[in-house]
Amino acid sequence: MKIKTTKKSAAPVVVAKKTTASAAKKATKVAKKEVTFTVHADKGKNVFVAGEFNNWDPTAKKMAYKAKDGVYAVSLKLAPGDYQYKFVIDGTWCADPENVNSVANDQGTFNSVITVK
Repeated sequence: MKIKTTKKSAAPVVVAKKTTASAAKKATKVAKKEVTFTVHADKGKNVFVAGEFNNWDPTAKKMAYKAKDGVYAVSLKLAPGDYQYKFVIDGTWCADPENVNSVANDQGTFNSVITVK
């Protein structure tokens, strides 16, 4: 009479879960907060906000005139961190006159700084 035996492996068996690209993307996604930029300027101007959040593109984020408040405004979703920015009003770069937080830039002027928490 023959007896069959099975030899157990000494090494544990590890089963890895397959991670999908969307699951990995969700895991690394940082919650962004809505930030509203405003600046006083005469109605009819072309007003934009440019900064580190849009590679300093002077025409990427156009601001809309809010007649009720007499300001131009735009809201952006930004991840937590510090961002340098400026307003571009009819082609002229301007620091935010209502923000005391600023840093010197390589153009000999100042950039405004906003901290998103």
